[in-house]
Amino acid sequence: MLFGHGDDLYNARNEVKLNFSSNVWHGANLEKLKEHLISQFDKLTCYPEPDAATLKRLVARRYEIEENNITITNGSIAAFYLIAQAWRGSRSMIAIPSFSEYEDACRLHGHEVDFFPMKDDISDLSLEGYDFCWICNPNNPDGRLIQRGELLSFIAANRRTTFVIDQAYVSFTTEPLLKASDIKANPNLILVQSISKAYKVPGLRIGYILASEEITSELVKYIIPWSINALAIEASKYILIHPAQFTLPIRKWQRETAEFIYQLNKIEEVEVIPSSTTFFLVRLKKGTAADLKKYLLEQHGILIRDASNFRGLDESYFRLSTRTAEANNKLVEALKEWMKGGPIQDPTNFTNS
Repeated sequence: MLFGHGDDLYNARNEVKLNFSSNVWHGANLEKLKEHLISQFDKLTCYPEPDAATLKRLVARRYEIEENNITITNGSIAAFYLIAQAWRGSRSMIAIPSFSEYEDACRLHGHEVDFFPMKDDISDLSLEGYDFCWICNPNNPDGRLIQRGELLSFIAANRRTTFVIDQAYVSFTTEPLLKASDIKANPNLILVQSISKAYKVPGLRIGYILASEEITSELVKYIIPWSINALAIEASKYILIHPAQFTLPIRKWQRETAEFIYQLNKIEEVEVIPSSTTFFLVRLKKGTAADLKKYLLEQHGILIRDASNFRGLDESYFRLSTRTAEANNKLVEALKEWMKGGPIQDPTNFTNS
């Protein structure tokens, strides 16, 4: 899916004053990172490292694993396509509703694809005959989470299936999730991580794959040289070296999320889907997410994520990512206004959404 993702800020015809569509930490201070990147500008006059080797060393040190367990990619999306390409023609089972790129990557590379709903008890799921199982945990778009112990048991019970676990949102919950060290005891486990989400740098396109040496050795056969640009490498290294500058106040963000959901639940015409993260789905009991998105953008400069194009969801769903208390309140009031029909500027031209 080239288009149709969240944060379609680039496509907005109206000024976006508040962006709730992107499930990225909104409060990161990037001034020192900006200064560092300016100082590294001359790196653009040379070719970057073919495989981002210096960044790979830092990731290995952070997780206390070997470099041959790591593959650096141009964002987590590139990781999914790389995995699907390396095992072209496999049979894949994908949890839904979830990120569309798992399916798109698999179909591009000739996988036979089936789906299972995340709401089901995964212990009852049969993976007989499936080469891969793709799970986002915590899940996008609904924030649903499979507990660490349950997921490890499921992986251990299905050794003939390789699990691709997307942990791009690992920092958006306080629940214990899979660790890098888990790849040592589970040779059928592939962890995909992202530097974009928690550090407010999605434009850098940096992700990485953690897996056994056997899996990594297969993946590197398909790596395109210089696929990670020099400034992305330097920015990622800076972030890993200076973690204190990028501490995400997750407890505070969770409290703000709880209050945001509480206020939304006061509106009778909407239903908030329970989430383990700071982003969540909302279902409209009347109207469509597309109409609401258009109204909020045109009347208030507020951007939300129309979630109707997630497999398994319909036109009534949209996704929100918690922002500041003031911003959250503005969205709640704007939503109430839309439910009442919106501000009538000209009765002759008014259409009730």
